[in-house]
Amino acid sequence: MLRWTLIFLVIAIIAAIFGFGGIAASAAYIAKVIFFIAIVIFLVSLIAGSFRRN
Repeated sequence: MLRWTLIFLVIAIIAAIFGFGGIAASAAYIAKVIFFIAIVIFLVSLIAGSFRRN
């Protein structure tokens, strides 16, 4: 999932370099959303793993 975040981040950077502001903003927003979803999934699995051990 973090791979997709990096892909959209690179797309946003390249689009910004070439002057495509709308595409850059959209790709950066998608990268941010995917990143936060990945963090939430990580925290849920961390909490679930700690309950499973006990």
